Amino acid sequence: MKLKTQLMDEITVNRTITRLSYEIIERSQNLENVILVGIKTRGIPLAQMIRANILKNSEVDVPIYELDITHFRDDYIKEVEVREVPEMSVEGKDVILVDDVLFTGRTTRAAIDAVLKAGRAASIRLAVLIDRGHRELPIRADFVGKNVPTSMKEKIVVHLASKDGDTSVSIYEN
Repeated sequence: MKLKTQLMDEITVNRTITRLSYEIIERSQNLENVILVGIKTRGIPLAQMIRANILKNSEVDVPIYELDITHFRDDYIKEVEVREVPEMSVEGKDVILVDDVLFTGRTTRAAIDAVLKAGRAASIRLAVLIDRGHRELPIRADFVGKNVPTSMKEKIVVHLASKDGDTSVSIYEN
């Protein structure tokens, strides 16, 4: 892959996460009822960043869960059907799924399946750092850091310091 352009540096990513956090605070009727669910891999540190911002700006420490949706995907080839439900207390909660990039919607659909299997949430909303379009499913994000129209030949790569050593968002071409 060849680097086409860097969309966001660390300062821009942090500023975007802060804005997403404010939007979540403003659009949540009761922050005490909100839980964040970070979708593995980069959704988890993003959810942790959002949680820290919410705590700093509202003094509410929202619970956070980590979700591996591998066995809930419809495009994952597996020999044995294994669909473990993560230990989440979602009953009656306002769940906010957190992911790095929204593309086809398949990861989000799998995450929704996992949450529904864990219990009956009051609501499920989606927060993403980047929405690049090209949906295969009727899914949209409720909280979007940046909309980035891309071609199918391009790939958006999110780097976060806790996972990758640096923080940035870039577009690569095949």
